[in-house]
Amino acid sequence: MIRVLVVDDQELVREGIASLLGIHDDIEVVGTAADGREAVALAGEVAPDVVLMDVQMPHLDGVEAVAALRTRSPASKVVMLTTFDDEEYVVRSLRAGAAGYLLKDLPTHDLAAAIRLAHAGVAQLDPAATGRLVDALAAHPAPRARTGVPLSEREIGVLRLVADGRTNREIARELHLSEGTVKNYLSRILERLGLRDRTQAAIYAREHGIL
Repeated sequence: MIRVLVVDDQELVREGIASLLGIHDDIEVVGTAADGREAVALAGEVAPDVVLMDVQMPHLDGVEAVAALRTRSPASKVVMLTTFDDEEYVVRSLRAGAAGYLLKDLPTHDLAAAIRLAHAGVAQLDPAATGRLVDALAAHPAPRARTGVPLSEREIGVLRLVADGRTNREIARELHLSEGTVKNYLSRILERLGLRDRTQAAIYAREHGIL
């Protein structure tokens, strides 16, 4: 079971999402929270695998909550689920450590699929959010990436597919490698570039034209 925490300041929205997710046999909603502060406290108690996080909320907004969750519940993957596709929110969320940025108009089965992918460690961006991110990259340079680090042709190929949102299995199939080999390549890429996760790797790839 994938344990999910739903965070939204609108009761109707968060309870509706929780109810819709409840029809999936592999997803269990272990709690709901009305703001970021409540979400951080609750995550420490229920240890969710995935947190669906709204952006604009009172007391502690979604972006600040993502940063706080890295300490309080570091194993939890946070997916922003919002109506805002503003470029500042997209960039700030990903920089804070969010595993994805999705808009609330997506179908229920797509949301369930997004939860499964986030749990598997696959970064996801809504197409509208991707467009905002690409437009904003020049104004928001990656602060911790190491520039000028040479990558092999194979590493560039793996990084390109990561930026395209492919899973390790899909990358392995595309490049005729084992999944274990793909994981090793990705770990080496993250270490060499000084990046934390797949999301930062995808951002790095877009910033440096590896598409």
